[in-house]
Amino acid sequence: MSMKVNIKRIDKTLPLPKYETAGSVGFDLICRESAEISPQTIVLIPANVIVETPPGYMLMVCARSSTPRKFGLMVPQGVGIVDNDYCGEEDELQIQVYNFTNEVVHVERGSRIAQAIFVRVNTAEWNEVEQMHSPSRGGFGSTDR
Repeated sequence: MSMKVNIKRIDKTLPLPKYETAGSVGFDLICRESAEISPQTIVLIPANVIVETPPGYMLMVCARSSTPRKFGLMVPQGVGIVDNDYCGEEDELQIQVYNFTNEVVHVERGSRIAQAIFVRVNTAEWNEVEQMHSPSRGGFGSTDR
């Protein structure tokens, strides 16, 4: 099932993001500019698009599975979360990467280093209680004993 999503390209000489196979759940994001990432540093690489994420969804930005192996880069916070109101004229998606190698990493314009996935979300309405009804599990990390 697909949905219509508004998207704006910053540089129209680069292609729109696309799903690479019929079974892909994520669409690839490409780098609008070449980047040089020094060892042990974090940079933002512009992804060339502004995406109007539909209400009830978030856009999750992740590294492609090949990015650590091919480039020596990872997304430092694990995943990027893009709210559905991040879609103004200045809200180009940015790919945050961390160079975990001891060498300078070069990423060329047009490289596919990240992917994005639309994820359905809900917001919570808090119901504050004086006591929780479920029994305690034994603390943080308790299932790893």
